[in-house]
Amino acid sequence: MGLIFLVVSVSLLLVLVWAASVTLWFYLWRPRHIKKAMERQGVTGPKPRFLVGNLFDMVSLVSDSTSRDMDSINHDIVSRLLPHYVLWSKQFGKRFMYWHGSEPRMCLTEVEMIKEFLSAKYSVATGKSWLQQQGSKHFMGRGLLMANGQEWLHQRHIIAPVFMVDKLKGNVGYMVERTRQMIETLEEALRSGEAEVEIGEHLTKLTADIIAKTEFDSSYEKGKQIFNLLTSLQHLCAKSSRYLCFPGFRYFPSKYNRQIKSLKMEVEGLLMEIIESRKEGMEIGRAASYGSDLLGMLLSELEKKRAGFDLTLQWLMDECKTFFFTGHETTALLLTWTVMLLADSPSWQDKARAEVHQVCGGQPPSVDHLPKLTVVN
Repeated sequence: MGLIFLVVSVSLLLVLVWAASVTLWFYLWRPRHIKKAMERQGVTGPKPRFLVGNLFDMVSLVSDSTSRDMDSINHDIVSRLLPHYVLWSKQFGKRFMYWHGSEPRMCLTEVEMIKEFLSAKYSVATGKSWLQQQGSKHFMGRGLLMANGQEWLHQRHIIAPVFMVDKLKGNVGYMVERTRQMIETLEEALRSGEAEVEIGEHLTKLTADIIAKTEFDSSYEKGKQIFNLLTSLQHLCAKSSRYLCFPGFRYFPSKYNRQIKSLKMEVEGLLMEIIESRKEGMEIGRAASYGSDLLGMLLSELEKKRAGFDLTLQWLMDECKTFFFTGHETTALLLTWTVMLLADSPSWQDKARAEVHQVCGGQPPSVDHLPKLTVVN
């Protein structure tokens, strides 16, 4: 009995020593080793704190810069949204390193080096960091935006054909019709006496509806549910990721982690309904294929067996979440910013309006009109 107790105790002690060694290596020795190696090459940066790196510095600088209203509307928003980059580039030069927790990140501002770094030569070696992937694990999973190396290249190869010009041309009619309906809604709001409208909300609804219908053939209501859940999930993941620098936090059943897992299950449940509906149509002969939209392409790819790539149902849902959210959010933000700039520049409104009247002749825009709209584009 005593021997068994001794063996168990020694085993536990060895496990604890191993765990402590790994933790110290990852959070203390490795960062020091990287920091010294970069300093020998002339790359310095702000001094990091143990575990948190420069996170507190970044949060403090961003909080201070965004606490005040902008003096004017302009495109120079780096100093407002990323003040730490501006400050540290002045202090440490065009190439410096800072720490996101125990994870080093290098900031490059030299154009030629950036071009080389983003070239095909380094496409397999670059990608998202461990913290970035963990922070969005339940939000986007290992979809295209979070994939690295050969996995990223393979996913890009699968998805790229969906967004070719010829494919997108087929969706223009629906885009124009939904935009027309949005404009009618805005005009009705003005006629009813509303002095102001939140244009961002209307544009978000527009882009969400378009991506849901054209790439997933989903109803607006179901698409709206998914978008709302993904938005909540994004906010929770962003808050939770602040604590990833602390060892073991991702395994801790915190309020954030419980809510994140609950929302993830709800989102994936809705996605499964869309996926199963598409598969059912194929199985009962209602459709000859899964379709040529994004969901159809992903389902077709899922059935193929490719050496070296493990495409699973979870991968499919990760891609759906990625494009459901980013496909509408980025477009809505761009359109909102464009409308705001036009509202601030009446002269450009006049130029854009005159060009549209001249090119389209009072008709709704079409694919053929786009190359001729030089001011608008």
